[in-house]
Amino acid sequence: MASRSTRLPESFGLDRLVTPIGIALLVIDAEGALRALDWEDYEHRMRELLRLHYGAVALSDHHAPASMRAALSGYFDGDLAQLSAIAWRIAGTSFQQKVWTALAQIPAGTTMSYGALAAKIDMPKAIRAVGHANGSNPISVVLPCHRLIGANGSLVKYGGGLERKRWLLRHEGVEI
Repeated sequence: MASRSTRLPESFGLDRLVTPIGIALLVIDAEGALRALDWEDYEHRMRELLRLHYGAVALSDHHAPASMRAALSGYFDGDLAQLSAIAWRIAGTSFQQKVWTALAQIPAGTTMSYGALAAKIDMPKAIRAVGHANGSNPISVVLPCHRLIGANGSLVKYGGGLERKRWLLRHEGVEI
């Protein structure tokens, strides 16, 4: 079996979607599943996360499926349930996968602390590890890392910037 460093690069498509909070970069695989969603002004970070998760990655311009674009546009237009219609697939450690799956279960319009998420996945002492996994989430918005807040209710860290986090939470009806 070839090691990650000697195998051919993973090939993904790259599309762009204009949203109220900037241009979203959509990375999709050959089956049309979302592999990454980040912001144009954070493209370098997105590419680094892809490299960490997949090794060498080749991105080429390719339109995301119309249904994915429609679901994301619907979300930004106020139909918050649209995010659940998006097919996604991501690589990561089993712990990261557990955290990211739990993120997908936080309902729109609600927030959760890092500690509460750690408890939810039956690892109450893993608060920092949950924070690290959350920061490595390659699918912003769809896996709603913006819904995690500090134990005291404060906004803390968001890879797309705190202004975007604030906008997303307000868009979902959370008063910050």
